[in-house]
Order: sequence, then C-alpha cells, then structure tokens
Amino acid sequence: MESIEKANQLLTSFHELVNTKQAQAFNPEDGYKVGVDLGTSSIVLVVLDGKNQPVFGAFEYANVIRDGLVVDYQQSVQIVNRLRIQAEEILGFSLKAASGAIPPGTVGNNKRVVANVIESANMLADHLVDEPTAAALVLGVTEGAVVDVGGGTTGISIFEQGQPIIVEDEPTGGTHMTLVIAGNNKISIEEAELLKRDPARDRENFIICRPVIQRMANITANVLRKHPTEPIYVVGGASYLSEFEKEFSTYLKQEVYKPKYPQFVTPIGIAMSSKPIMDLM
Repeated sequence: MESIEKANQLLTSFHELVNTKQAQAFNPEDGYKVGVDLGTSSIVLVVLDGKNQPVFGAFEYANVIRDGLVVDYQQSVQIVNRLRIQAEEILGFSLKAASGAIPPGTVGNNKRVVANVIESANMLADHLVDEPTAAALVLGVTEGAVVDVGGGTTGISIFEQGQPIIVEDEPTGGTHMTLVIAGNNKISIEEAELLKRDPARDRENFIICRPVIQRMANITANVLRKHPTEPIYVVGGASYLSEFEKEFSTYLKQEVYKPKYPQFVTPIGIAMSSKPIMDLM
C-alpha cells in the first residue's frame, strides 16, 4: 500500500535519527513542529520541520503513566524538560511550543494534565490530539481503522473521509504483556520489561503474550462489529512483536497492516498535528 510505504520511509528516517544526539538540517523558512508523547513505558520528543520531515528525536524509558493517566507528574515534567534541553542544545534554538496526545475519551483534569506537563517543561501547549488520530496522520488514513496499542491501553479509531467517527479505548496494553512475562518467568516487573524488549526473545515472548494479544484483538473486533471497515492498521510500542499483526489478522479474519517502528507512529503524528513555529531564536 502506497500510504504505508510512505509512512515507512518517514519512520525509518526518524528511527535513524532518534537518540543519536544529532539533528537533520532544515530550511528555517519552513518552521518547525514539536510533539511530546507521554507513553506508559517511554516519553518521546519529536521535532519535525514545517514539511513534516524529521529534524530531531529523543526518548527516555519511564514509568509515569498507568492506564493512560499520568501517575508521576514530577518525573514526567523532569523527563520532558531534559529532552527539551537536549534538543535545544543540539538544534541551537529554543522550543517554543509542543503538542501532546491523550487516549480516546479522556476528559477534564486528566486531559489537562498533559498540557500542564508540557507547560511545566517550559513550552507552550499547542494542541492535544487523541492518539489514534495522531497515528492516522502519519499513515495517511482517510478510511479504515487505526488500533493504537500502547503500554496501558488499546485505542481504536474508525475513520470516514479523513474524520474519526468512532473513538474508543480499553485498559489492555503492553503493561499487561509485561505482567504475563513476569509471571511466566517468575521474575520482577522490571526484569520482565527488559526481557520484553529483547529482540532475541521475540518468538518466546509472542507465545507467552498471545492471550493478551488476542484480548486486544477482541477489543478491536467489538468495535468493528458496530462499524465494519477496512483497512486496519495497528501501531504502538506494544505491537512490536514480529507476529503481532498476523495474530490480529487471524483473529479478525481480515488483513491487518503494521508499519515499521510502530512505537514512533503516534509521537510523529503528534508533532504533525502542530502548527509550524517560525521563531528560531
């Protein structure tokens, strides 16, 4: 599919840049955009140019979000602030504003806290977008479903004519996979999280986590029963296992597409949702 091939090019470019402490040159006349993704297992800062090409990227592993909600506000601010300072030192200008993302259906103070984290890290809060909609920007989705499998939640958005018509979220994600790995191996949560990220354990982890993945697929199937659609895309850090999309396809009985480096789809989409900033001072 042309849209996912284009997304894969963008994701590969960002993957080659992230955490290298280097920046990609860009035309200042195009401005820049910033996205901050407060994830369950990591916090990612993305800088794009005004044409949505990667300029800078960095992330830190963290444990500040649970079931889509910020549970350690101070550490969230400290990490975002460190990432901002790192970006500014490398780019040579101040990041004036950043956009953030929220799980579908987040309201009230839970929604506002993401903006508060950004502002407490010395940037203006530009825009808050729901996570599957941010992912859809990267994938170029106008029709179909985007399933964003994060650390704490599985979010599903159904799109028609480029607009989300159904947005739902359920508390099953990568954290639940970590718990299963910990229980199966009789190790701590911290050890299980490291084991989960080990590419050499991909097949073993998939077998252990398969019931959790099927639960995520069932959540998706319940939404699709109310509104059948295609194509279906799966993104998010918890979908990293190589057989993840195949299991989804088998369960849903229809093709499921997963882009490269799915953990970076939503962070890049958050930045894409921002307005270009022209002030490079």
